[in-house]
Amino acid sequence: QVQLVESGGGLVQTGDSLRLVCATSGDSVRRRNMGWFRQGPGKEREFVAAISRNTGTTGYADSVKGRFTISRDSAKNTLDLQMNALRPEDTATYYCAAQKASTSSIRFRVEDEFDYWGQGTQVTVSS
Repeated sequence: QVQLVESGGGLVQTGDSLRLVCATSGDSVRRRNMGWFRQGPGKEREFVAAISRNTGTTGYADSVKGRFTISRDSAKNTLDLQMNALRPEDTATYYCAAQKASTSSIRFRVEDEFDYWGQGTQVTVSS
């Protein structure tokens, strides 16, 4: 069983940056496909970014490509999301998620494969 705890959210202005951190326990971040999702007010949850186990292949939603960077810190066992050039439409609750360790790395972007979720951290971007 893996436990995920997000931190780093807050209230920022358009164009600012934030770094979200997902503290992971129960397993190494390298052994699982992991990702970030978000849910804005009145919206469905959507994929933001993911990273595959072992090789660390990354993938991004078109809406954040070039602005957000997903990474993992093996020493700290965290999954991070660096968010630059934030926009009001990025306002959402951001969730860290992990797949089972047995899931193929090929499926690292498949939302249905994410079985473990954090409680979320709020990001609000004012215009």
